[in-house]
Amino acid sequence: MAELPSGLLEACVVFGAPSDKLRDIYQLHQQNKLNELPLLDAEVLQVHAPPFVTKETNSNQAIGPAFSRVQRRKSFIKKKRRDRVAETLSNGDTANRAEVSSVTEDISVPKDLDLIALPQLCFPGGLQLANEQKDDSYHFLVFTDLFGNRTHGVVVQYYRAVQFCQEGVVQNGHRWTSSKSRLYAPFAVCVISKFPYYNALRECLSCLLVQLRPARQGDIEETVKEFSAKLSLVPLPPPGQLHVSFSLRPLQVVLPSREDQDSPVIDIDLHLPFLCFTHTTLLQVLSCLLQEQRLVFFSSDWARLTLVAESLLLYLQPLSWQQPYVPVLSRGMLDFLMAPTAFLMGCHISHFEEVAAETEDLILVNVDDGFIQSSCSETIDLPAIPLSAAESFMSRAECLQLHYDLELCHLGVGTDANALRCQRRDWQRRLNTQIQNIALELVVNIFRGVQDFLNHEHRVFNSEEFLRTREPADQSFYKKVLETHIFHSFLRDRLNKKRDTFSRMEQNTRNNGHRNRAMTETPRRPPMSELSRTGYGSYASPSDRLSKRLGASLPNLEQPANDAVTAISLSRPASLRKMTPDIGLKLPQKAVKVFRLPEFPPPLAYHYVQNYYSDMVTSLGKAINATPPDESALLARYHYLRGLVNTVSNKRLDALEDFQSLYKTDSEIFPSQMVKSLVDSLPESERLQADKRPELKRLISRVKRDQERERASHGNGNEEGAIKRFKLPKKYMQLEEFVKCVQESGIVKDQGTIHRLFDALTVGHQRQVGPELFRVFYTIWKETEAEAQEVCLPASVLEHIEPSECVFKLSSSVKTGRGVGKIAMTQRRLFLLTDGRPGYVEVAQYRDLEEVKVSSAPFLLLRIPSLKLRVRGRKEAFEANLKTETELWNLMVKEMWAGRNMADQHKDPQYMQQALTNALLMDAVVGSLQSSKAIYAASKLAHFDRIKTEVPMMVPKTTAETLKHKINPSLELAAPQPVDVLLYTPGQLWVSVSGGKVMVFDASSWSLTHTCQVGKAKLNCMLGVDKDQVWMGSEDFVIYIISIVAMVCNRQLTEHRGEVTGLALDTDKYSQKVAYSCSAEGTVMVWDISTLQVKRHFRLSCDRLVSVSGWNGKLWCCSRDSIMEVWRNGSLKHRLNLPDQQKGITATFSSVLLLPEREELWSVCVDSGEVCIWCMKDPTKPFHRVALQDCTGCYCMIKVKNQVWVGGVGRSSTKGKIYILDAERRLVLKELHGHSDKVTALCSAEDRYVLSGAGKHDGKVAIWKVE
Repeated sequence: MAELPSGLLEACVVFGAPSDKLRDIYQLHQQNKLNELPLLDAEVLQVHAPPFVTKETNSNQAIGPAFSRVQRRKSFIKKKRRDRVAETLSNGDTANRAEVSSVTEDISVPKDLDLIALPQLCFPGGLQLANEQKDDSYHFLVFTDLFGNRTHGVVVQYYRAVQFCQEGVVQNGHRWTSSKSRLYAPFAVCVISKFPYYNALRECLSCLLVQLRPARQGDIEETVKEFSAKLSLVPLPPPGQLHVSFSLRPLQVVLPSREDQDSPVIDIDLHLPFLCFTHTTLLQVLSCLLQEQRLVFFSSDWARLTLVAESLLLYLQPLSWQQPYVPVLSRGMLDFLMAPTAFLMGCHISHFEEVAAETEDLILVNVDDGFIQSSCSETIDLPAIPLSAAESFMSRAECLQLHYDLELCHLGVGTDANALRCQRRDWQRRLNTQIQNIALELVVNIFRGVQDFLNHEHRVFNSEEFLRTREPADQSFYKKVLETHIFHSFLRDRLNKKRDTFSRMEQNTRNNGHRNRAMTETPRRPPMSELSRTGYGSYASPSDRLSKRLGASLPNLEQPANDAVTAISLSRPASLRKMTPDIGLKLPQKAVKVFRLPEFPPPLAYHYVQNYYSDMVTSLGKAINATPPDESALLARYHYLRGLVNTVSNKRLDALEDFQSLYKTDSEIFPSQMVKSLVDSLPESERLQADKRPELKRLISRVKRDQERERASHGNGNEEGAIKRFKLPKKYMQLEEFVKCVQESGIVKDQGTIHRLFDALTVGHQRQVGPELFRVFYTIWKETEAEAQEVCLPASVLEHIEPSECVFKLSSSVKTGRGVGKIAMTQRRLFLLTDGRPGYVEVAQYRDLEEVKVSSAPFLLLRIPSLKLRVRGRKEAFEANLKTETELWNLMVKEMWAGRNMADQHKDPQYMQQALTNALLMDAVVGSLQSSKAIYAASKLAHFDRIKTEVPMMVPKTTAETLKHKINPSLELAAPQPVDVLLYTPGQLWVSVSGGKVMVFDASSWSLTHTCQVGKAKLNCMLGVDKDQVWMGSEDFVIYIISIVAMVCNRQLTEHRGEVTGLALDTDKYSQKVAYSCSAEGTVMVWDISTLQVKRHFRLSCDRLVSVSGWNGKLWCCSRDSIMEVWRNGSLKHRLNLPDQQKGITATFSSVLLLPEREELWSVCVDSGEVCIWCMKDPTKPFHRVALQDCTGCYCMIKVKNQVWVGGVGRSSTKGKIYILDAERRLVLKELHGHSDKVTALCSAEDRYVLSGAGKHDGKVAIWKVE
């Protein structure tokens, strides 16, 4: 049987006083023999759980059409009272009751339902009889199983008058003649749900009480059962913007949806803690939760305990409380407070003194009076939340409008109860959103930067490094938090690159300079401008200003850096320090839609229930038809809901069809497990029907593929849960172990650099690095970093350097030709920081150096080693008496000089970053070896200086003039990855690297703005379809659609049965814009862009179809062995085969280009250095050929203005080459040498720039100026 979707109701249980004890007390009460009414223990009176109606099928299988039908059940022996009143039993049968007697009944209940503990939780203060009618009372429960899964309960206690006559108990309306005082007994109704719909279920129980108050005793069980059966028919809303409402007279109840798949349901008033606590106390409580203390909440109101505790845990999202959690403890459960582990529990305020006296090391939180203390003293001795995060939280919290009465000042008095409740609900939803944003910002500010200390490849968190970057005053807080389960779970999500609310806000509020620094290999240091203003500690939580660094290191882009900054800053949120509750923290809320369920039928009759679901399907169908295609997110929610209804109605194929629609509307809410269960449960007859419906056949085959991949991944040992803390090695390391250890340490990721470091540390020794040597090296590296971070430059020095510059190395105090001081090395220059009153003396920018050499300066009868620098434009050389540091500084400065030259020649700032890393590694190597070979060992790391000396890399003049910049998408990775596809959309460059990773760069500064994971397979093509859609064709047969505005990939086109290889835009015969896609096995599909429906498709006979283009009512399709001219209906008009000269075993077409205005088609081949030009009117053979000099193959081709750019690989050097051809004269204008591997991708940026991407040995993107 298919797994059923979760519904609102798990069970409904009624509790009350035992009949025999109630009789005895009543008699004593009537005889005035009771001084006070005793407390009683409650017992279970009724249990109701779905399914409530069944129908026998041909296979004798009982089907209960209800959501959340409980399949795991157990037996429960319930006492059953018998009297003369005819009463409906829980199984629906009627029995005539005889003399009052106690018998038992064996009923079936949900397996996870604990009916032993539940009675005392529903009456946590005990079952108290009363002499007078009391008000109804509600409270809330949370149950946690062994696996941490939570179930929620809402309880109402209400009182009924009790009377006994000679025949038995008589209540409410039965005859009684006594004039003595009445006795009132409480009953409790508990509704249990998998989801925390506290407000909604409280409203449901309020409606139930309207029916129970006038009901006869004999009708109560049937009324509760009917109420339960109605709730079992309610589907839960899918994540997103669609809520569900239903009518339980007299109220209209609304079930709010979750924000997204990973977010919890929020159906409580999140501002309650703000009303109970001051902001300072509230932060103290949150700090205790983050440090996983033993917390006990106290209140005189049982309901308040759960609501406040739930709100506080929601404030910590996406961090999740992992410890025992019992927000309501009955008086018989106080021994739970002796548990030795961390926990969060709640009990009545009357137990406060007792608990404080009897326990140790508890944090006691008085919710009623709003104070917190420990069980040992009236204060708590625990580290506070970091000051900067706390101040930001309090500033925002002060702006919250917490009082609904102020919202009503300008409004009239409402007369419609449901309208008033709706108005209040909307206000509460807005306030909840503001509080969520403020709380999330607090969590982000506390844990900002954690990902900078993660190594995803080896799943390592460098906790020591992270701690060292925190403020000294905050260290104790972080030391405690880092050891908690709550942080460990959070860390696991970061290592798994989970895209949750934390990662989105962290990225949105991280300043751009910091975001760019994360994309460099430069060791982790903030700019001096930040350090000088705030000290290093505040860099851990950087202020959210726009860094002027953006674009500052991008040479020759013919656009002022300030312009780039201005252009970008317009779209960035304002400073978070200008406080309003949540401005700038989240995108504006989407409008919420509410789907109203049909009126409930008689819920205990099978055919009525089936008709009810049919009505719901009809209503959803109307909603789908009324929703425009561009509201795809809302369409997805309607389809999801209809899929749920069809699932519980046993209409499996219709359900699968609805779920299939989610791929085109919002694949993020696709219920994989439910669909898998549906597919597995299909009987043979329905499987045959599914095979006749193409969309279902595709869905089923995809589900099977996913199952196979899942099994394979489990077989390979999935380590998604493993997390390691970086630890120094304890044994000798060979090269492979050394590479892993260095990467885990966070020093450097690049394997080539690590290999050179290994060579340096093993000079004169056997080829292995010992643990002691590595410890010394690591310590020196970190100490040098810390020393540089402690440098605080005065304003008089800062005004001479760029805001983005960092001091990476300081010499000891030395005598120079221009004064006494310390030589400072930044990524741009050397300068002298003079002693005494710190002053600035420029030494040299690296690009201006002409000579660097070791010299010696006379001192009395000695010659002191010195470093001599000759600088362009200065007559006198700069000389510094660096003494024993001379040789090291000579190596470092030469490496920085060589790196600067290469960066300028190749327009690639990464060379400078790499040179800086090499120089700092040299420093650590010399410090750790302390031997005569130390300088020789360090020279092994002089990578760029060696290249400059041994193999001068002169960039050809034509290339240097055309090349403007380079970016490296593989910078965060251990090794370069091939650039598979490039796409330019207005203002953005999209780069696809291996495994479906897509990186988006801002085109005004070429800085990384977003990273998306699009499937797990290589992408073959990308296409900008409209202002908000980018389509991406993948090797896994899917076309993924990314929203440019939201930057989410939540729609998929799954119609292709092979690897998607090409995408194109064209207009059809009605001048409507359409998209074409092709797959490797020869299928071409035509898409309606607005509805994402296939308008038509056909299949061509060919060897691997690689691209499709449209022109003049015809399609040109390129395969490996031929180019086909095809009519729009799919019939073949012409087939162009490989030219005779190019035919061979490995010869294949790689790219074609249409030049419609010239009626020409250009083609290139993988193993040929020749461009063939065909006439589109007579394409029998190429009428012209252009030979490309020193070229062995071509891979891509684009047209820019009147030029054709061809990307290929050279014959002599096997390096990437780009050929620029004149389209009219068919001549080669330029040859460009910009890549060390074949050029695999080209795209044009508004005909001003051309961008080229290269294979795995290069992995970079070059930006070229178009003449």
